[in-house]
Amino acid sequence: MKTFSKLLQDIKDNPVLYLGQPSITCLYAFLVGYLGTLSDLKFVQEASALNGFQQWIQERAKTTVTQSWSGIILFESGSERRAFNSFFKDFEMFLSEQERVESEKTEVGKVFEFNEYNLKTRINYDFYELLGRIKKRPGMFLGTASITRADMYLRGYILARREVGLAPTEQEREFEGFQSWIRERYGIKSNQSWAKIILFYSMDEHEALERFFELFEEYLNCNKSSNQLSEI
Repeated sequence: MKTFSKLLQDIKDNPVLYLGQPSITCLYAFLVGYLGTLSDLKFVQEASALNGFQQWIQERAKTTVTQSWSGIILFESGSERRAFNSFFKDFEMFLSEQERVESEKTEVGKVFEFNEYNLKTRINYDFYELLGRIKKRPGMFLGTASITRADMYLRGYILARREVGLAPTEQEREFEGFQSWIRERYGIKSNQSWAKIILFYSMDEHEALERFFELFEEYLNCNKSSNQLSEI
């Protein structure tokens, strides 16, 4: 089982694999999805890997503006790529200071100790309910209405569940088919993600996110019709 520090190192070494690009905004949304899912699964200790980092970044930047740590680092760095690289340096510095102040609070390097009870209590997590909540309140989950952030959040969600050993639910397996469905619908032969394809055919991130939910509903209706035909 990976430690959080090992996950961060893997993302740093291969950001395209996890995020599609070296981007602080994508990283932030991915980690919100990843750690938020661990919290939903009742792995509170593991989900607290970034606790204190937000305040530390604000204090270092000497700002009281309500802005995420990714937004502050992006503002200071000037570009997504530079901010992405800066995050790892900042987080390492944060951990070093935390260790000097109170070493017992540093849990990031600890191997996750998942227990069977937590898995059983959350094994029927409703994926479509999560999508519905994101659709209703994108700001709460993503910071702003953005299809790219939604994609990153869901990638973090999926990885977290895989890390704790949960098999994909029926809803999650159905969602996996959305990628190929989108490519066929738009006649795309490249390996671009569903989010990038929809964004390409939209005016902006906000419109693309709204379009995603419309298309996903269309996809579900197509699947429903196909299943009904197969039962005849």
